[in-house]
Amino acid sequence: MGLFGSKKRSHDAAAVITGAGSGIGAAFAKELARRGGRVVCSDVDEIAAKATANAILENGGDALALPCDVSQIDDVTALAAEAQCWFGGPPTVVINNAGVGAGGVPIGEMSLDDWQWVLDINLWGPIHGCHVFAPILREAGYGGIINVASAAAFGAAPGMAAYNVSKAGTLSLSETLAAELSGTGVNVTVLCPTFVKTNIVDAGRISAKSTQLADRLMRWTGFSPQRVARTCLDTLDRGGLYCMPQPDARIGWGIKRFTPTVYTRAVGLTTRVTTP
Repeated sequence: MGLFGSKKRSHDAAAVITGAGSGIGAAFAKELARRGGRVVCSDVDEIAAKATANAILENGGDALALPCDVSQIDDVTALAAEAQCWFGGPPTVVINNAGVGAGGVPIGEMSLDDWQWVLDINLWGPIHGCHVFAPILREAGYGGIINVASAAAFGAAPGMAAYNVSKAGTLSLSETLAAELSGTGVNVTVLCPTFVKTNIVDAGRISAKSTQLADRLMRWTGFSPQRVARTCLDTLDRGGLYCMPQPDARIGWGIKRFTPTVYTRAVGLTTRVTTP
């Protein structure tokens, strides 16, 4: 079984998480600590990162808060160096989670500044994380990388182009990295949830109409971030590439793969019918 035997990657991990100040990132951090891990909680909002780390410390866990703007490669490089110094060795789990929301405006009307903002964080963030951490884990010969994408990666909902593109890119990045790391002892899992009860809508650049719709859907169908984090870590432990924690994500994925043209037309028609 090798040096690490049958040990589960999510247990007793040396974990680095971006966007750990709230939502799914905070849930990942607390769940990894609950599973015996030491956790580096990073976020562009250092106060929020410290709040997550303090919550872990207060429950008897071990955590360190570090600032990191994932859109900046120097920040991610520094995060890796500081984490390794604190761990006394390489991390075993890296979660590229930091992300923002944007939508409600069609292509051609959404500003290029908003496009840049979304892609810098949602796509370049995971690219920077994989660029910096994948060689470290590959050399160590053990570990896991989780990239947080979304069902938007294949959903192609109208009015969500920048967000969809950023998540589709993260999905492709994850599939490519999984192929490259095959046989190295490092597993890659890409998380593709639908609605999760977080603050991403309120903190993003989303039109008022779309915000109201998203809020309703989160209340009606959204999973808690804790449930999503647990499911994804269990998927990593099983060596799974795709984690789609909700049934609607899995159904949409299957339909899109087998009947892509019909699916895309149906999404467009449904959106026009249901949009007030």
